[in-house]
Amino acid sequence: MSGPNSVDRALDLLEAVARAPGPVTAKSLARELDCALSTVYHLMGPLTARGHVERTADGYALGPRVPALYRSFRRHAGLDASTGGLLLSVRRLAGVHAYLSARRGGRIAVVDSTASALDAPDGDPFEVGVDHGAHATAHGKVLLASLPRGARRRYLDEHGLPRLTEHTITSPDRFEAELRRVRASGVAVSVGETDEAYTCVAVPLPARPGHALSVALPTVAFRGRQRALTALLRSSARAA
Repeated sequence: MSGPNSVDRALDLLEAVARAPGPVTAKSLARELDCALSTVYHLMGPLTARGHVERTADGYALGPRVPALYRSFRRHAGLDASTGGLLLSVRRLAGVHAYLSARRGGRIAVVDSTASALDAPDGDPFEVGVDHGAHATAHGKVLLASLPRGARRRYLDEHGLPRLTEHTITSPDRFEAELRRVRASGVAVSVGETDEAYTCVAVPLPARPGHALSVALPTVAFRGRQRALTALLRSSARAA
């Protein structure tokens, strides 16, 4: 395997190692990615040599190069002590995880959060990374609402409005009406649209155009908290 296909497969392997709860064997990787064991060994060689993964007695794990890449990502994304402090403050006051999202390279991504890698997977509905269901999230609505209509149409033409739950807005007309409400109120809410178990609330960050500040919490705990959470997000965004 060579060329672009090998690059794609190598990145698939790296992401599979990152998803695993611990070191993962070559056989497990081959089964997960439905590829030959020889392909795994062939592509893991360069990844290991460059320090992106390391081979342990129990299997492959992320390597020592990864923290440096993460630090570079934070620098390129403009993340610093002030953004980290903002999220931690919201987390402390709201008692739920806080997130910073942004439009990057024509995509919408969660770029930072208060969720730890040690948190249970079902306790963190939004992992740091590209959000492929941004139309169904509060932060995605905030960021799409701030786009010019032409740019928004290009985004939706590429990504669509796939149904994630029975609450997801999939009609272009209804979605445009939703974004008009977001622009008018300055706040977006998604109640079970991306995951029925979770609700998220988001506001734009005036000092960081193209960024949104949000929180997520179990839908069952959302009733009675919307006004307080909205007020907290707005005051935190103004102070950022």
